[in-house]
Amino acid sequence: MSNIPKIETALLIAELQQIHNRVKDLEERDILESSSAELQEIFQRLDELTALDMDEASTEMILKSPEFDSLTTSISNFRFLYNLKLEIEEAKSLIESPNPWETLQNFTFYSNYLQLARTEYTDSGLKPEDHVLFLGSGPLPLSLIVLCHEYDLQGIGIEQERERACISRKVIDHLGLSKRIQIIEGNHFSLPLESVCELYMVAAQAEPKREVFEQIAKVLSVGSKVSYRLYEKGIRRVLDGGSLFKLPSGFEEYLRVQPEPPVNNTVVFLKKVRTDSLNE
Repeated sequence: MSNIPKIETALLIAELQQIHNRVKDLEERDILESSSAELQEIFQRLDELTALDMDEASTEMILKSPEFDSLTTSISNFRFLYNLKLEIEEAKSLIESPNPWETLQNFTFYSNYLQLARTEYTDSGLKPEDHVLFLGSGPLPLSLIVLCHEYDLQGIGIEQERERACISRKVIDHLGLSKRIQIIEGNHFSLPLESVCELYMVAAQAEPKREVFEQIAKVLSVGSKVSYRLYEKGIRRVLDGGSLFKLPSGFEEYLRVQPEPPVNNTVVFLKKVRTDSLNE
């Protein structure tokens, strides 16, 4: 799709405002336990909007709009929770499946994860039996599953919500990967672990971003490799807080891999560096 003409940007902001008004007062349970067709339609519409290509001027117009902070906070939270709802549903369907690998490979975004895993494995210099850690692994830790299954890695997932951690353990067990992947209930303050990992991966939804990266900068040894994903184009950039995140001192970006269809995520690779202060 071609870039959105400037004249349409005001209409886009108005539509985002309407969506904000509808979702801003929803509680977490209202979304996670909802069977509402209206919420499904809102989520699908946001997916359509995030697929639009935007020029830099249109993006900046939205970023500078007075409503920007409130709009993006409520809409990003809604998208995160609705995505989580879908992820939990997919995880439970996999657990109940007599053919879990076939079920997994039929998931809509499985091919995306294969491509992302290839990028992360190759560009971080991983080799079989290396250890990777995923912070914010969720109920369906697809990144860990694909990396460990495809490349014979050892994985650790950290998930702060007990129920999600429990679901993910059942998923991993049903896929026969319990010897390769361990799920720990915790967050960024659970680091460092006894196991030294060759790559530390930070989930796109791991928040608050600055606090997460400041903590891992404090505890990782110099030379440790970290990766995270973000969106750099279109409305995805506007609605994804990670795209506006400023990396704290203590890390040096050494590679940024742009997405190729069907993937939309840029993958950023960092190295922990020596620094006198992590609070600059």
